[in-house]
Amino acid sequence: MSDPAASPTNRRKFLFACTAAAAAPLAARSAFAQSKEKVDENSPQAKALNYRHDAKQVKDPKRKPDQFCNNCQLYQAKASDAWGPCALFAGNLVAAKGWCNAWVKKA
Repeated sequence: MSDPAASPTNRRKFLFACTAAAAAPLAARSAFAQSKEKVDENSPQAKALNYRHDAKQVKDPKRKPDQFCNNCQLYQAKASDAWGPCALFAGNLVAAKGWCNAWVKKA
């Protein structure tokens, strides 16, 4: 007689449970990333760092034409992402084409 615990139905249920358990943290992380808000350019921190969503609007003489958030060491997203987290603005997103005076060349 065969073992009921080894039936194909039980194996499918087990594999489904394992897959769901592995996918749950990824889904939660994705939802968290999407729930972040964009940095408010008028916030005290953004003003102190001279942050702008559009780097071309920056009038700071330190800014070079090729400096953008997406090629800064502090930008924590793919360079191709339009918005991403920044180490300086925890919990908020910066524009890939933005800039602030803490810009550091990506290694």
